[in-house]
Amino acid sequence: MDHEAPVLVLLGASHHTAPLAVREKLAIDAQRAALLADKLRATPGIREFALLNTCNRVELYGVASGAHAVESVRRALGEVTGCAPAELADVVVQRENHDAIAHLFEVASGLDSQIVGEAEILGQVKSAYDKALELKWTGPVLNRVFQKTFQAAKHIRTHTAIGAGQISIATVAVDLAGKIYGELDPVRILVVGAGEIGLKTVQAFQSRGARSITVASRTLSRAEETAAAAGGWAATMAELPELLAAADVVASSTSSPNAVITRELAAAAMRRRAGRPLFLIDLALPRDIESDCAGVPNVYLYNLDDLAQIAESNLAQRQAEVAKCRAILAERTAQLWPAVAHSLGTAGDTKPHG
Repeated sequence: MDHEAPVLVLLGASHHTAPLAVREKLAIDAQRAALLADKLRATPGIREFALLNTCNRVELYGVASGAHAVESVRRALGEVTGCAPAELADVVVQRENHDAIAHLFEVASGLDSQIVGEAEILGQVKSAYDKALELKWTGPVLNRVFQKTFQAAKHIRTHTAIGAGQISIATVAVDLAGKIYGELDPVRILVVGAGEIGLKTVQAFQSRGARSITVASRTLSRAEETAAAAGGWAATMAELPELLAAADVVASSTSSPNAVITRELAAAAMRRRAGRPLFLIDLALPRDIESDCAGVPNVYLYNLDDLAQIAESNLAQRQAEVAKCRAILAERTAQLWPAVAHSLGTAGDTKPHG
């Protein structure tokens, strides 16, 4: 990019470019987001920006004047996450203008997700935009792009079958438990974390016939609220040693920055289980369960990337819908880009890149 005209730019890393351990390092919590925003506000040539941060991606959308401003954004991302420039170079993808819009459309529609067709991503994109709007990070360009993104994603959900079957990371986790045990009625389930993913996991287990469900959270009232969705039991994180010793399947999705289930905790639980296997499903990023737990005899650990591989086996039947969705989104991108180009002052550069 050798011009100094304003561009709509995306800098981001996702499951396509970065392994789980690197995505973990790139995860931006509220404190990091505030620091990044301060850096961007102080950067000449950055007019607008919005941050999308999920289990599968960290993406920064912005309006920047010239290559120097974009490079400053990349540098700020490295400083906030502690990633060296060489490390970012390997995983961060840069897209501009038409290509940035096309990418955001696919992200919000679930086409770029690790589990293709999952519905949660649209809510996450909306939350990211609402936050940016509230903090006055956005302006006329990003406001237009995100509003059109929501319209496009809603159209895809309404007029295609890409989301048939209510696909989500929670339902894939529950399907995995069903494949392991068959009937889930007698299986003892422990859900660690009472947030949105925890609630959806509880509901998914209940819909598959599980009747013994316990929810553990740092706050007992949150655990009670989530457990009530399935007539389950509530517990605090302090009870984890006893809960792990009793459970058959554990699905964890807290927002803790550190592991809540350590190898030591898993090993202690196994000593009380008389050889009964324990299946651990880690739905969190940063991860909730230490990877070393997989080395404990009779402990079987699955993380987000493992679940995505399992879900991929169901993708073949949805490929025709993916192609249909991409055609619709390409048309909508082509319709939107000239207006965005005009707002950017680059009306002459209206051809899609690549």
